[in-house]
Amino acid sequence: MSQVLSIVWLRNDLRLSNNPALLYGVNQGTILPIYIYDDTVPDHYAMGAASKYWLHRSLHALNASMDKNLQVFKGNPLSILQQLLREFPNAHVLWNRGYEPWQIARDAQIKQALKEQGVIVKSFNGHLLWEPMSVLKKDNTPYKVFTPYYRKGCLQKTPPAYPSAAPENIQYMVECKSSTSIEKLRLAPQIAWHKTMDTLWQPGEAGAKEKLAVYLEGAAKTYQNDRNLPAVKGTSLLSPHLHFGEISPHQVWYAVIDAFGGDIENADCDTYLSELGWREFSHYLLFHFPHITHDNFNSKFDAFTWEHNDALLTAWQTGQTGVPIVDAGMRELYETGYMHNRVRMVVGSYLVKNLLIDWRYGERWFWDTLLDADLAANTASWQWVAGTGADASPYFRIFNPILQGEKFDKEGEYVKKYCPELRLLPKKYIHQPWNAPADILKACKVTLGVDYPEPVVDLKASRDKALAAFAKMKEAL
Repeated sequence: MSQVLSIVWLRNDLRLSNNPALLYGVNQGTILPIYIYDDTVPDHYAMGAASKYWLHRSLHALNASMDKNLQVFKGNPLSILQQLLREFPNAHVLWNRGYEPWQIARDAQIKQALKEQGVIVKSFNGHLLWEPMSVLKKDNTPYKVFTPYYRKGCLQKTPPAYPSAAPENIQYMVECKSSTSIEKLRLAPQIAWHKTMDTLWQPGEAGAKEKLAVYLEGAAKTYQNDRNLPAVKGTSLLSPHLHFGEISPHQVWYAVIDAFGGDIENADCDTYLSELGWREFSHYLLFHFPHITHDNFNSKFDAFTWEHNDALLTAWQTGQTGVPIVDAGMRELYETGYMHNRVRMVVGSYLVKNLLIDWRYGERWFWDTLLDADLAANTASWQWVAGTGADASPYFRIFNPILQGEKFDKEGEYVKKYCPELRLLPKKYIHQPWNAPADILKACKVTLGVDYPEPVVDLKASRDKALAAFAKMKEAL
């Protein structure tokens, strides 16, 4: 077989193992691996600050694993690919598919333009266990409820492809005149807000594999229960690695099954796999209903009356609401680029139901500050907690942050870590310091309104107000 040069366009698949486009290119001959920082992305989809930080480090890790043969570019992908094809006129172009609306439109345009020029272009699935177009109900319409989508639509189909190993003896095209450097992409933070992240995360394929190994050796066996405890390392912490494709869902899926000896009915195993299923469902919804990035999935909520308040939004964003479990979550997010999933639901409910602020403001804040800011998961999760989404939590289900804290952070360890000004409070009051007697507050060196804020809203009154707004919306329909 004659040797073929393949331009392998890497996107959210920054790994060597189980990378279909990369493997195909290596098997064909020589590869030119490229990453394009697309500066033509519509503003709503442009990377947030936390994502840029992660990408910067991940690209360096990938470049090292490729013996510094990764070629980096910034600009319009079609223009850059056409420029490379002038430099390497007989090259093929390969990539793994993306499923966000803007990616689909962009990739279709690029594929058509290149094929019209006589270029061989191939795309592969390297990001999802089941591609959205392959899972439909019997009437060929998309699912809107998770359980039948996952249990009937996915699990009864052909199992996900078994992951491939990293290719050996990769032949790189080492001469490329037009590339730039990772540093010139200017992704690295210009201020030092990320220093805590540097101690907690190892972006890149090696870091992803280490995170998975640690999970399988420990938290995997108690996942069903411990995943709800924010003070416990009870989850895999793989979401940023999955988002950037430093590890594939196929690798995680089969590693978890293997760790349980193939017993997929084990409760801890099944629960974790179903969480991967929720990731799939988010991408599925975005693929079939692309308007949900901006619009309510449930259009009835278009009549809902949100009450935007800049001061309340800022208090929420900065962890100064006066509700400890909420503030701890928002501070964890800003310090670490991550927030425990249980707490994400609590802070989300508090924003849209206690503060009556539109879920879109929360989605945008998470988009900028989460290391795992994934358009599909972020949008679907916010619509779920707001009650506006597919298979969503009903709007009238309002998380009580006191009860959530007392149930899932019984000793207050999580709150004390991120709200250290409350560390001396007994657990009876750690989740409701405003109810602590004055002598206890004084003994614990807490002056509300000085050391820690008074609640910005009354929980019961704000809950009643939200339910009234919901009732008013239903009357208007």
